[in-house]
Amino acid sequence: MQPTTAPDGGDFTAPAEASATIEEIAGHIEAIIRLLGEDPAREGLLKTPMRAARALHFLTEGYRMDPATVVNGAVFSSSSTGMVIVRDIEFYSMCEHHILPFFGKISIGYMPRGKVLGLSKFGRLVNLHARRLQLQENLTRGIAGEISRAAESPDVIVMCEAGHMCMKMRGVEKELSETVTVESLGRFSSDPALRSEFFAMLGSQR
Repeated sequence: MQPTTAPDGGDFTAPAEASATIEEIAGHIEAIIRLLGEDPAREGLLKTPMRAARALHFLTEGYRMDPATVVNGAVFSSSSTGMVIVRDIEFYSMCEHHILPFFGKISIGYMPRGKVLGLSKFGRLVNLHARRLQLQENLTRGIAGEISRAAESPDVIVMCEAGHMCMKMRGVEKELSETVTVESLGRFSSDPALRSEFFAMLGSQR
């Protein structure tokens, strides 16, 4: 699979087989630029349609990622029964209502059931779900389910804290607003003490 190089000399690359899709997206972006009243032929905008198309293709790569390939067998036997927390995983996603970014951090907790998931896979699985058009609530739920499947544990909790550009730079224009969503599965849903322990451990590190 040969990558194609960004036309502006940047370090973003895309698989060669994605070139046709990227070029089609670029054509639409050029039309949008024209409809907004700009001249896509002027110097500063000449390469913008292709740059923007490549960026959008990258920012939505979650649609083209396979969870099994991402995990790549990194699930290991373990006698650990204590809570595992991976906190403050940064993410960037796109709001499905306005196609504007929302971004922040995600913290994940789970109770091992004879298996543990390789630590780097948490960040990779977050990217798999974050790089799509979606709602924050659905992102949080999707990550919880993915971690449950990958770690082979029904007991998972995910907290997502994010700022939404659709609220900061348009609409109500509330620059400091932040949205927090939580999804809990298994014992984290039924056991308030376990859920409180998760939040207490997060709070002790902030």
